[in-house]
Amino acid sequence: MNIQQILSDLGIGSTLSPASTGLNSIHVNQPRTRNIFSPVDAKPITTVEFSDTKAYNEVVETAQAAFAVWRHFPAPKRGEIVRQIGDALRANKANLGALVSYEMGKSLQEGLGEVQEMIDICDFAVGLSRQLHGLTMHSERPNHRMYEQWHPLGIVGIVSAFNFPVAVWSWNAMLAAICGNVCIWKPSEKTPASGAAVQNILQSVLKANDLPEGIFCLVQGDKEIGEAMSHDERIPLISATGSTRMGKRVAEVVGKRLGKSILELGGNNAIILTPEANLEMAMVAIVFGAVGTAGQRCTTTRRLIIHSSIYQDVKEKLIRAYGQLRIGNPLDENNHVGPLIDQDAVNAYLESIEKLKSEGGKVLYGAEVLSGNEYASGCYVKPTLCEAQNHFEIVQHETFAPILYLMQYDTLDEAIALQNGVRQGLSSAIFTNNLQDAEQFLSAWGSDCGIANVNIGTSGAEIGGAFGGEKETGGGRESGSDAWKAYMRRQTNTINYGKTLPLAQGIKFDL
Repeated sequence: MNIQQILSDLGIGSTLSPASTGLNSIHVNQPRTRNIFSPVDAKPITTVEFSDTKAYNEVVETAQAAFAVWRHFPAPKRGEIVRQIGDALRANKANLGALVSYEMGKSLQEGLGEVQEMIDICDFAVGLSRQLHGLTMHSERPNHRMYEQWHPLGIVGIVSAFNFPVAVWSWNAMLAAICGNVCIWKPSEKTPASGAAVQNILQSVLKANDLPEGIFCLVQGDKEIGEAMSHDERIPLISATGSTRMGKRVAEVVGKRLGKSILELGGNNAIILTPEANLEMAMVAIVFGAVGTAGQRCTTTRRLIIHSSIYQDVKEKLIRAYGQLRIGNPLDENNHVGPLIDQDAVNAYLESIEKLKSEGGKVLYGAEVLSGNEYASGCYVKPTLCEAQNHFEIVQHETFAPILYLMQYDTLDEAIALQNGVRQGLSSAIFTNNLQDAEQFLSAWGSDCGIANVNIGTSGAEIGGAFGGEKETGGGRESGSDAWKAYMRRQTNTINYGKTLPLAQGIKFDL
C-alpha cells in the first residue's frame, strides 16, 4: 500500500493549512506547528499549522455569511447536497479508510468501517431531510390553531477526538447540515490529516454546486481553539467528543453563556455474564470489545462481570484467546490489534497496570510493550487481562488502552450494582438466555447507561439509534433516532383565524 500516493490523492501535502472554509484555505503569518507521525511505523505524515485568533475569526465570519444563505435552502435541497457528499465519500472510501488507519493506528477494516459510517449517516440524513416533523396541538381557544416547527441554530461547532477521526464529525455535521446549520470543525490535533482529507472531499462537492463558502469549515488547533469555540457567542451549539475532564470544561464555559452543548465523553463499559450465557458467542464480543482499536474506543469493554459458577472457565478461555491475538501493522488485514496513538497513551497503559498492582489487583496476561522492527514506533502493547475489584481507583478510571478487568458476582442484583458502580454511563451489555435476567437488566432498575445490550457487546453501535450516555459520559445524543432536534430550535406557533381575540384561561380585558 503506497501511503504517499494515498496522501497525494486526498490532497494532503507536507503542510496542512491552519483553516479552511468551503472553498478557500486561510493562512497565518507565524503559525505554531506540529509534526504528525504515524503510530504504525513512526514515519512522518505531514506538518500541521495551528490557527491563530485572526484566522479563527475569519472562519467564523465566513460561516456566518454562509448560514445567511444556507438556511433559505429547503431541507430536501440540503439533503441533496448531503447525498452528493455520501457519493464522494464512496468514491474515496479506500483511500480515506487507509489514511484513518495509518494516522490513528486502527485496523484497516476499522478504518474502512469508519468511512462506511460516514456514508451511512449521509444516507440517513438524506431521508431525514424530508422528515423534520413538528406537532400540531388543539388550542383551548376557538378558531385557533397551534403547531410547532423547528429552525436551524446557526453555526454548530464540532470538536472531535483522535480515536474516530472522521465518523463522529459526520454524525454531527450531516444532521446539522440538513437542519440548515453550517459547521466549524476542530479535528483532533493528533489526527489532523484525516480531517483535512475530508474537508478536501467536501470542497469538491461545494464547488460543483456553486455553494457559498463556509457551509463546512475546518480549523486546525489544540485546546486553545477549543477554548475559543466554547467561549464564542456566535456559536450557539458546541458538540464535543473527548475526555470527561475536557467535557466538564466545555460544559462550564458554554453553560455560562447559556449556549448549548452535546457532550460525548468517557466510558467505563461492562459486560455481565450470567450462568445461562452462550459463552461461544460472548467470547467474540468480549475480545473484540476489549481489544478493538487497541482499547481506544469510548465503548471499549473495560470490565467483565462474571458469575462465580463460570468464572474460572471464562478466565481460562480468555487467556487462551488473548494468546492467539496477532499484533502488528493495522494495514495488514491478518493482524487483530494495532498500536496505541502515541507514547503518552503507552505511558498511561503502563501506569494503569502499576496502579492496579499497587491496589491489590493481579495481571493474568499481557502488561508488555512490544519491541522489534515491526514495533519500531514504540506504540504497540499487549492487550492485558487483570483480576480486579470494582472499587479500585484505577478501575473507576477510564484508561484508553486494551486493559480488561475481570471480577465476580453471585446474584444479578449484585452484578447490576457493579455495572452501575462507576462514574461513567455510556455502554453496557449482558449475555444471558434467561429472559427474566435480560428484562431486569433493561428495566428502570437495571443498567443506568445510555446504551444497554443483550447478547451483543458494548462496542459497535448502529447509526440508526441515538448514541450517547449518562453521568460523566455527558448526557449528549448523536446520530440516529431524534438526535436531530439538538441541532435546531423549537418554535411554538398559534394562529387565530377567527374575528375575535379570546384570551387564555377565560381572562376578560375589555377596552
